Amino acid sequence: MSENDNLQEADGKKEVESTESTPKVQTEIKTEVFSETEKTEVIDTAEVINEEVEAETTPEVIKDDSVDEIEASNAEDAEDESNAERHEVEEKDYHAMSMDELVAETSRLLEKHKVQTISKHINEIKSEFNSKFSELLEEKKEEFIEEGGNEIDFYYTNDTKKQFNTLYKDYKQAINSYYKEREQNLQQNLDNRLQIIEDIKGLLSVEENMGTTYKNFKELQEKWRTAGPIPRDKYNNAWNTYHHHVERFYDFLHLNNDLRDMDFKHNYDQKLKIIERAEELAEDENTNRSFRELQVLHKLWKEELGPVGKEHREEIWERFSKATKAIHDKRQAYFVDMDKAHEKNLEHKEEIIAKINAIAEKKVNSHSAWQSNIKEIEALRDDFFKAGKVPLKVNESTWSKFKGAVRTFNRGKNSFYKDLKKDQFDNLKKKKALIQIAEDNKDNDDFATVTPLMKKIQDEWKTIGHVPRRDSDKIWKQFKKACNHYFDKMHTERKAKDQHLFDAFDKKVKLLDQLKTLEPTEDPKADIKALQEKIAEWKEVGYVPQNKRYIDGKFYKAIDDAFDKVKMEKSKVEMIKFESKLENLADPEDTRLLDNEYNFIKKRIDEIKSEINQLENNLQFFSNVKSDNPLVKDVHKNIEKHKTELETWKAKLTKVRGMYN
Repeated sequence: MSENDNLQEADGKKEVESTESTPKVQTEIKTEVFSETEKTEVIDTAEVINEEVEAETTPEVIKDDSVDEIEASNAEDAEDESNAERHEVEEKDYHAMSMDELVAETSRLLEKHKVQTISKHINEIKSEFNSKFSELLEEKKEEFIEEGGNEIDFYYTNDTKKQFNTLYKDYKQAINSYYKEREQNLQQNLDNRLQIIEDIKGLLSVEENMGTTYKNFKELQEKWRTAGPIPRDKYNNAWNTYHHHVERFYDFLHLNNDLRDMDFKHNYDQKLKIIERAEELAEDENTNRSFRELQVLHKLWKEELGPVGKEHREEIWERFSKATKAIHDKRQAYFVDMDKAHEKNLEHKEEIIAKINAIAEKKVNSHSAWQSNIKEIEALRDDFFKAGKVPLKVNESTWSKFKGAVRTFNRGKNSFYKDLKKDQFDNLKKKKALIQIAEDNKDNDDFATVTPLMKKIQDEWKTIGHVPRRDSDKIWKQFKKACNHYFDKMHTERKAKDQHLFDAFDKKVKLLDQLKTLEPTEDPKADIKALQEKIAEWKEVGYVPQNKRYIDGKFYKAIDDAFDKVKMEKSKVEMIKFESKLENLADPEDTRLLDNEYNFIKKRIDEIKSEINQLENNLQFFSNVKSDNPLVKDVHKNIEKHKTELETWKAKLTKVRGMYN
């Protein structure tokens, strides 16, 4: 077929072969379109656009899908050249996005791209957003009805929905404005192009110098190139008719051969470059990219270049068609692989739906178990949305099954929490009753009676379960305020009565700070005396509040550390420390601390005696070993050490016994 044939094929029809192969049809066309005398034109161009194609159609209609697809896309772009930028807009998996993410993506598209290039994306986003919002709406409606609401009164929206509605409204206004403005220009451009075709036809009946005719012809070609976009449904017919008359101009007019051959050669060279690039694209593994560039090549072939010599027309078109078909076939194979991937995605999504159904069928009777199931369902939902696209034919049914499974789970969850809310309202009543008790008694001065009561209701509060979330903070603050008021008042009054104890505590804090700054001197006796004076001064201060008595432990720890620094024999220091300790333990009315110390010392004495016996028994194993053997010497050394320690503990026991007198 010729290149002209292909241009007719863009509308699904096959023009007859060139003049050389079908002279009869050529004559018919010539007779129908041009009269023999070329005096009058009997058919206007608008009719030719539709009728010439029919006149040149053979009974065997051959449809080339690979070219058809490109021609259809170019026809779409013909209405607005910037519309081709739609191919550059990144395609995303909107199904995997949340409603907030869909809103953000809509905003990004409107901000970054021309409105006519994003219609497909905006419509897909709208479909996904509405599906997700419908699912949410159903959940909210079920909750509303289960809580006792009347279905006719139900209404729900949220900020995300409002934001999307605003963005979609902006899109509709922008796209409507775009189409309104574009439509005003398309028809005028079409009329201009039809007139150019008429003018080219008219050149055949003008009797003038061939150079002048050719110049007029080139001017008309330039006007055609700059005539602007036309409606897509007129695009292929207009271009095919234009090419038809351009070829007739070359073929039927006795044009200067040099001028004609120069045009033919230029077109031939440029079309060869297009073919070579198409053949390179046929080897490219990026099928989408190669298809888009091929689309541009077809547009150049059709819109920028004229005919070539008859001897080359069929040859170069067949070569271009072959490269086009190779790219088309590779792209179709890519779509087949994509379909297989979609089938795998479908299997994965069906597994997810099965898991959701399994969870929905579980019998769960605790809040923690439901929370665990909710987390599982959320994870499965995320997995479902991230699983990718499924075959288009099952997309709706898969989405419906997914929504049904989630809805079944939500119904079970809502039923459980409906009963739970009833329990929470009962708990709320119980806690409000405790608040009333606390507030009734917060100013009561009968501390002996009220304090146990306040502690009791605080314990009861802890045993009562959850209340509705909206009330939780409020009632806790009420209860805490009443309890704190009572106990603050009680502590204030008690502190006033026990002020001397708090004063004693302040004095002991100062004494402890002073003790920590003491440093040993070269006079051990003076150091011992100074420490004993600190102990006496500490005792003289007296008692501190019950909750402050920890300071006594800190003091005696500091005293022990100070004694350890005194430069005196350790056994003597140990006894002085012990005597100080005994004085602290002495209490004529309560000997429990002294009794504990006495029993501890007796136990320690028995342990040391046992250890000495063990060591002496061990010496029997060394009866044949010399006394200067290191092992024997080590055992003797340990025995002496334990005996010295034993004497110290016996002395402590004697001191304790003396405290009972």
